[in-house]
Amino acid sequence: MRTRDYLVIDLEATCDDHGAVPRGEMEIIEIGAVWVDGGTLQPRDEFQVFVRPVRHPMLTEFCRGLTSITQAQVDVAQGFVAVNEALGEFVGGRDPLFCSWGNYDRSQFHQDATFHGVALPLSADHWNLKQAFSEAAGSRRRFGMGAALRKLGIPLVGTHHRGIDDARNIAKLLPFVLGRESC
Repeated sequence: MRTRDYLVIDLEATCDDHGAVPRGEMEIIEIGAVWVDGGTLQPRDEFQVFVRPVRHPMLTEFCRGLTSITQAQVDVAQGFVAVNEALGEFVGGRDPLFCSWGNYDRSQFHQDATFHGVALPLSADHWNLKQAFSEAAGSRRRFGMGAALRKLGIPLVGTHHRGIDDARNIAKLLPFVLGRESC
């Protein structure tokens, strides 16, 4: 019997530190996904795409600074419906376990899908790796991704708060969370 694969997803969304983008109106602007083989826990494939927001199409200065995503990148991107279809093609009818660091990514996906009236191409199953990491570490503390990497002596590679880079880094934490590596 084959071990279930993992789809580690990290999203970036429109945001502002002064309330110009209410939480209920945030929209995905980048999807980063790393397909991890359930047997080897090695990355097999990646998916990265920018998404053009419609509610607040102009990224705030805070959002651009936090994510390093430019206005030009989202201006030429496809909208959520097309990107959601592309993600469905990437998943290709397979059934990986959708994983993310915390529950934010799952909630944001559902918010965008509801707003656009489309179904997500992901399994309803979701694994909160932030919580699972704390449990594996025997801690009540909820570690941020960077702190979890540091705890295991794994360097953060790429740009923090970029979907694909964060998904790659989170995927490196899976062996520990699954008990296949100790800290």
